[in-house]
Amino acid sequence: MPFDQLKRREFIMLLGGAAAARPLAARAQQRERMRHIGVLMTTAAGDPEGQARIAAFLQGLQQWGWTVGGNVRMDIRFAADNAATRKQANDLASLAPDVILANSSVAVGSLLQATRTVPIVFAIVADPVGAGFVDSLARPGGNATGFTPFEYGLSGKWLELLKQIAPGVTRVAVIRDPSTAVGLGQFGAIQAVAPSLGVEVSPINLRDVGEIEPAIAAFVRSSNDGLIVTGSVLALGHRDLIFALAARYKLPAVYPARFFAAAGGLISYGPDFLDQFRRAAGYVDRILKGEKPADLPVQAPTKYELVINLKTARALGLEVPPTLLARADEVIE
Repeated sequence: MPFDQLKRREFIMLLGGAAAARPLAARAQQRERMRHIGVLMTTAAGDPEGQARIAAFLQGLQQWGWTVGGNVRMDIRFAADNAATRKQANDLASLAPDVILANSSVAVGSLLQATRTVPIVFAIVADPVGAGFVDSLARPGGNATGFTPFEYGLSGKWLELLKQIAPGVTRVAVIRDPSTAVGLGQFGAIQAVAPSLGVEVSPINLRDVGEIEPAIAAFVRSSNDGLIVTGSVLALGHRDLIFALAARYKLPAVYPARFFAAAGGLISYGPDFLDQFRRAAGYVDRILKGEKPADLPVQAPTKYELVINLKTARALGLEVPPTLLARADEVIE
């Protein structure tokens, strides 16, 4: 057979083989099950910080090859208070997704009441061992694992920072959620360092938005008063009110995360929360590929951020020490 005829025959056979392979590949893709991720956010649906956290999570998923609408679908639920969180947790659990991403201790506690079988990956959950969510950080042991933002000892640093930026402060109100182990633990750590700094601390229990304004008004006595806002769902949701009250009563205040300072708070110190959501996508990827939450250790932050809002400092008549400015990761003008 002439060489050119042989080449034509081989070329036709190759075309035929490729044509046959295409439907086989298509059928294989059809057989690949669309994976299902649930997300429970303890923020209002339109909250910019909540949206930023979801965007960071989606960015992480894409880095691991997951595309919403392509090989994965998502059900996202928002809940701005504890009652709504419990309801949304039950709704998500009833859908039996492959894995659920949970934001905050309140979300994880509600989900674990709703299901002990659906895998849960959490972000921004302080003291998951003390809360009973995992057996230990190294070996979670159940259906939940994830990322913790800080140890309670970090809370003491908030009071140290407050004294550095406002040395005259001698009385400090601490806004906390008393219904969680985190709220109690953070206040305990602050209380432990207060005597050495010459500060008297008083808790403001945050159960409902209506309690915030009268409690702060009752606390304020003099120009030596200050404020610390610990991490909680209610503090996040009502941060604008807290900013307004701090400005009205001229209270220098320390906050637990960057977005507080970026939105008008005086100073913040805490982990990069968006990074926790990007890293959570890696655990979701591993679970979708067959690993168990019980075998994935709870991870601590890799980065902490000190952010100072100079505009707010000027409004309060504070001169930020140069040494503190030099330590800042970000200075907002």
